[in-house]
Amino acid sequence: MNGMRIARIELSNFRSYSKQTFHFGATTIVVAANGRGKTNLLEAIYLLSTGESLRAGLTEEMIAWGSDISQVMGIVFSTSANQLVSEPARQRASRSEISDDGEYTSLGVILTRGVYLGKRVQKRRYLVDGVSRTRATFAGRLPAVMFRPEDMRLVEGNPSRRRQYMDEVLSVAHPDYARARTTYEASLRRRNRVLDAIREGEATRAQLSFWDLSLVKNGNVITDYRRAYLEYLSGISTTFGQYQLHYDASTISPSRLAEHADAEVAVGHTLVGPHKDDFIIEQVNESKSEKAKNLMIYGSRGEQRLGVLFLKLGALKYMEEKVKVAPILLLDDIFSELDEEHRAAVVKMTEGRQTILTTAEEEVIALFGRSVQVERL
Repeated sequence: MNGMRIARIELSNFRSYSKQTFHFGATTIVVAANGRGKTNLLEAIYLLSTGESLRAGLTEEMIAWGSDISQVMGIVFSTSANQLVSEPARQRASRSEISDDGEYTSLGVILTRGVYLGKRVQKRRYLVDGVSRTRATFAGRLPAVMFRPEDMRLVEGNPSRRRQYMDEVLSVAHPDYARARTTYEASLRRRNRVLDAIREGEATRAQLSFWDLSLVKNGNVITDYRRAYLEYLSGISTTFGQYQLHYDASTISPSRLAEHADAEVAVGHTLVGPHKDDFIIEQVNESKSEKAKNLMIYGSRGEQRLGVLFLKLGALKYMEEKVKVAPILLLDDIFSELDEEHRAAVVKMTEGRQTILTTAEEEVIALFGRSVQVERL
């Protein structure tokens, strides 16, 4: 199977970086004390993968203080899995040398505060080889799976974490999912404003019709993909257990919207739809003599963390199958959250794919029984 590689990334006025370039090998370990910008670097790579930030609620938050514009530019290329780095990427001197066996692509994201040099401009602009693209057509050219300390609460945390988990995978694997999600979220915001206006006597129910149609159409696309993905995960076997996922879907249809019409006007927002979805993860007993255990309610801390590893492993497998390339793995200082057994499981996940990880612990380097590239900030 082919894999995607990122050879280098150039950051300009992005978060804590004014101007810096990083080069990456098959396994790159970024070592630095907390607060030195490790997470900012992985956020930039993830931005090139999805067109979105895992941390910023607003585009402006990614732009360095005192700057009006920020740029994240990367060079990526495809290669066979057994060619994942024979030498550090830093030794390749020019673009033409970046990939002797595959084609390179330049990916870029330009961020502004909405005004630049006195003119109104887009807050985000996506570039592929210098040509502007929409977010939906930009996302997925660098498939990546991110694993953060916050993900340790994926199993028992708020449903929004689990919705985000599904969105991260499906938006990269399926451009039509990304388009449906973007349209759904925009329609949801507009519909909620109309509901609020109806409550204040400033609009009529007739003004909901267009947004109702948009929510139902795009919401059903989202629901279908999420259901298929969770069914896929339930069929995966791992060395550390068997799991099954149950989709708690908030289906959307004209009849359900009509059923909640009065309540929606009263609260001023939409009460049904994929933005209310959730799923349950259960651990299947090996002997199958006992009922599967709901890890959210009954799982120990260790069992819940294995459940999280399963979800991340499943995301990697799914992307490999759907995109036909091995996604890169981004690990943001997670080893400090894991015991020896779980650390070994994560190291196993990195085999055969480009991995970029951050840590404040020098001893993490010794966990990898292969040559790694070390960067210190």
